[in-house]
Amino acid sequence: MNPSRLQEKPSITAQVAALPNLSLQELRALWRELFNKEAPTHVKTYLVRRIAYRIQEVEFRKLNPELLDNNRRRIAALTETAEQSKKSAANLLPAGTVLTREFREVEYRVVVAVNGQFEFQGRIYPSLSMIAREITGTRWSGPEFFGLNKASKSKGTRKGVKE
Repeated sequence: MNPSRLQEKPSITAQVAALPNLSLQELRALWRELFNKEAPTHVKTYLVRRIAYRIQEVEFRKLNPELLDNNRRRIAALTETAEQSKKSAANLLPAGTVLTREFREVEYRVVVAVNGQFEFQGRIYPSLSMIAREITGTRWSGPEFFGLNKASKSKGTRKGVKE
């Protein structure tokens, strides 16, 4: 089958359906036509899958040129939403909020500062976890230590640590 005839076929489905019947030489020629470079392999199944995808990509872009831009915007919005959902509960607290925690019979106070930072004993820290480590001497999740996580265990209990 002549690769240039592939574009004359009536439907994308017919073009894709014809791919497995092509010879390796015809697939490699079609690859050059679609990708403007030599095929990276001699594995026929790989070439068929990638060419099928490329044919659909090219043809659907012709049908709806804005589709690619729409998809990029949707991906960007989803990525932004995912990044926002990853933010800790500590980053959502308004500046001036005071967090208290009693640990080994001593009460500790942390004030939420601007830009998601925290003030503890006159010093500014970038995270609650650094403060929790300062208090306990061990690694802790700061939001968990100060009881901000919904799934956090009750204050004062941590597996393997006696307070």
